[in-house]
Order: sequence, then structure tokens, then C-alpha cells
Amino acid sequence: MRPEIVVFDIGNVLIGWQPDRFYDGVIGPGARQRLFAEVPLTAMNERVDAGASMQDEVQALARAHPAWHDEILMWHTRWADMVHPVIDHSVALLRALRGKGVPVWALTNFGVETYRIAQGRFDFLNDFDRAIVSGHHRVIKPDPRIYAILEDAAPVPPERLLFADDRADNVAAAIARGWRAHHFTSPAGWAACLVDAGLLSPEEAAAPGTDAT
Repeated sequence: MRPEIVVFDIGNVLIGWQPDRFYDGVIGPGARQRLFAEVPLTAMNERVDAGASMQDEVQALARAHPAWHDEILMWHTRWADMVHPVIDHSVALLRALRGKGVPVWALTNFGVETYRIAQGRFDFLNDFDRAIVSGHHRVIKPDPRIYAILEDAAPVPPERLLFADDRADNVAAAIARGWRAHHFTSPAGWAACLVDAGLLSPEEAAAPGTDAT
């Protein structure tokens, strides 16, 4: 059964999201390891993705951990430096699908403020036909409720959705609801999945600047 809507995750599918790499470059790997061990940055970020104010959350965490005050504030002041690089092949796949008239949606864990920043920086994030952003709905993947929100909005049944995400638990949650889903580990693998699904030809799915023949 051919999918009718392709659903993209964003972080580590279309753009890199590795805060540890950012901090490695700024404070060094050793200090970064101590920072992440002592400060619950991931839990804070999940609250932001679930709709909390990034500025408020970051400032509260900085006050609670004064030894890391300046480093924690970077999560807000330098957040844009943490989202890179653009995964060009994935962006090309998104645009190839749109060029063929295939509806392309997003299902992403993103804060309200951070998604707005990302949209301003990466124009392709404005190309989706529909984006289900966790911060707006105050629930994050892999909670089944966010998948249900997309299903309620989609004009097709779950088995006609094809979803790509870099996290295995998010993929498993989609499959449990009857979606077709791909665990994204590389754009080449995602390209092959789209070809296998009959949505793109090998030439259309080839990485920019390569010859698929």
C-alpha cells in the first residue's frame, strides 16, 4: 500500500541536534561531561519541548546550579549554534517529494520559541504542508497523544502515513499505531525507503551532486 503522507522528524533528520558537540567545542569534552552529569539539561529541554518557556527554564536551572551558571545560559543565548549542520540530502528528499505533489508533514519535539528561531534560520522548515510541533500541543514523542493529534488532522488512515525519526522509541510508537515508519540513521537509508515505497525514483532520491545511475 503506497503511503499518501510522508512525515518527517526534524532534529537529526533534517538538521543536526547535538548539544554535547556544541559544548565540547566551547568548554572542552571533560567539562562538558561534568556539566551534563551534574545538571539535568536534557530534562529541562524536554520541558521546553512540552511547551515551557525556554528562557524561564534555562534561567531557573542556572540559578539552581550557580557553578555552571554561564554555561547553562548558553542553552538559551547560543541555542541557534547547537542546531547544525543542515542534512542536505534529507532536505533534497523533502523538496523532491513536494515537487511530486506528495504531502509532507512534520512531527517534531520542539519548543515554541526554538521552532520559531529554527524556521527563521532554515527556510525549508516552512515547506511542510502541516507541522505538528510538540511545544504547541504540550506533549512530546513518544507519548501516544501526539501521534493521535497528527492522525486526527490527517485526511488518510494511519497505514497511509510514512514516518522517519532518528529515535527508535519514537519509531516504535508510530508502528504501534499502524503507521509505516523508518528508523533514520542516514539520509541514504531514508532515500532508499522512499524509493521502496514508490514515492521517488532512484534518480529523484539521489544525494545532491551524485549520479544515481
